[in-house]
Amino acid sequence: MSRSRIRQIAQHVEDLDRAVGFYVDVLQLELIAQFDPPGLAFLDTGSGRLLLEKGAPSALFYLDVEDVAAETERLRKAGVTIEAEPHAVFPDPQGLFGEPGQVEMLAFFRDSEGNLLGLSGRADASGEAP
Repeated sequence: MSRSRIRQIAQHVEDLDRAVGFYVDVLQLELIAQFDPPGLAFLDTGSGRLLLEKGAPSALFYLDVEDVAAETERLRKAGVTIEAEPHAVFPDPQGLFGEPGQVEMLAFFRDSEGNLLGLSGRADASGEAP
């Protein structure tokens, strides 16, 4: 098999229209198509598709953002529930995941359906986005 890439991630929703509104308006993903019935929506993540579907299990995935702290504040101002504030999880002096000397930053929030999602990004050692 050649090198695989993630093509699509499925995410559980209770209310498709509410979830589409959240992912388009708040997370700023592009809606590709919505089919109701049967109750499916496809969004462009930039590196694959996100399928919103009532029958799907809840998935924890991380959105790559330039500035985890700034994006967390933007989501908070939009009324999104923040579960974990931005924090460094991995000092990366060798540059295994990006620029050497930076740290890997994470924060967690809930979508409109109660699913836990993460924000992931890089920062300098002080926690500031590059």
